[in-house]
Amino acid sequence: MGRFTRAGAVMGVLTLAASLALTGCGADEQKQPAFVGGTAPSASGEAPAPSDPATPAGPALAVNPANGAKNRPVSTEISAKVPDGGKVSEVTLTTADGGKVEGKLRTDGSSWVPNSPLKYGTSYTATVTATGADGVTSQGTSTFTTMKKPSSTIGSGLYLFDDKTYGVAMPVVVEFHPGIPKKDRAAVQKRMFVRTDPPQPGAWHWVSNGSQAYYRAPEYWKPGTTLDVRIALAGVPLSNGRYGDVDRKAKGKIGSSFVMKVDNATKQMSVYEGGKLVKTLPVSLGKRSTPSSSGTLVVMEKKEKTVFDTRDDPDPANRYVTDIEYAQRLTWGGEYIHAAPWSEHVQGRQNVSHGCVNVSMANARWLFSKTKIGDPITIKGTERRLAAGNGWTAWSLSWSEFVKGSALPVPSGGAGPAL
Repeated sequence: MGRFTRAGAVMGVLTLAASLALTGCGADEQKQPAFVGGTAPSASGEAPAPSDPATPAGPALAVNPANGAKNRPVSTEISAKVPDGGKVSEVTLTTADGGKVEGKLRTDGSSWVPNSPLKYGTSYTATVTATGADGVTSQGTSTFTTMKKPSSTIGSGLYLFDDKTYGVAMPVVVEFHPGIPKKDRAAVQKRMFVRTDPPQPGAWHWVSNGSQAYYRAPEYWKPGTTLDVRIALAGVPLSNGRYGDVDRKAKGKIGSSFVMKVDNATKQMSVYEGGKLVKTLPVSLGKRSTPSSSGTLVVMEKKEKTVFDTRDDPDPANRYVTDIEYAQRLTWGGEYIHAAPWSEHVQGRQNVSHGCVNVSMANARWLFSKTKIGDPITIKGTERRLAAGNGWTAWSLSWSEFVKGSALPVPSGGAGPAL
């Protein structure tokens, strides 16, 4: 088992689509006088042609934020109270100088989300147009002001790079310093958006201390999937008086399927490419006093050469400094796949490591040339179960167990994109 500094979180760049536009029909050639809240009858008693639906005729909408509201968070979304059966058809948000803010309506129609955080200490005017079940349009307008920049924020990170290719088990991993309290997780989760192409349902799961949240599908991602992610936390208010620090965006790609499976009973690793067994490798796992973790782990980091330094281990028997080649990190606690020429004579027969998956120099080199960040390795039959949060442990739970960690309800089979 080794240790080196945890990789930092990296944010990407992503531009979301613009808001919905309202399509209006042309008015009838013989125009009738306009009436508030309805249409006047014609002289013959017959109903006249409808007025131009682009001209709101229904009652004014109550917009949120309310007109005159002050100190609104820069994470503010725009919504309105719409009559039963009606739907929001257009939202516009402008600054005092006429600048337009781009955004997108949530898929459930509950609110309109700006593509980027609003600016601190700035006045905005929101106009919401809705169309009722009867085809009548209504409109509401509100001018509000955002708060000044807060002095206390919470740190966050996104483990995803723009334009990088990952393995089929790559979860979307968001990290928080300090962890998010349980009572705030639903509000934070509502601002974490994932869209996949081709579409695949998914869900979020929080580790118990709120320091990480993972997003995954019921099964491994389909090869070729694009993960389009926005963690829109800038200005999100939390109960501890802190606010989210920044928006983080990234767009990554899922590559070909490369799956590793290790059975302690046989001390062999089976390697599958595209679902087909391509190689079987002898391994040496952790000895009984320092067992390897059983579960589905994910390759988080790769180092062709590094040094394992465990001189601060409380057990003197586990203290050492060793040069390591072809190291692939599996846990934050220090479990890796790596070359171990000193144990080649027992690989496939005996466990002698400090928790790592030992393979020969030749096999370690071959694996290193094949794997991607996000490739899974499932280990079974050891004396220890993988601890939640010790690495990217999203796939070490069944789907039914995984969705229990969501702060919001999850539809059967997983949710589609919220935005």
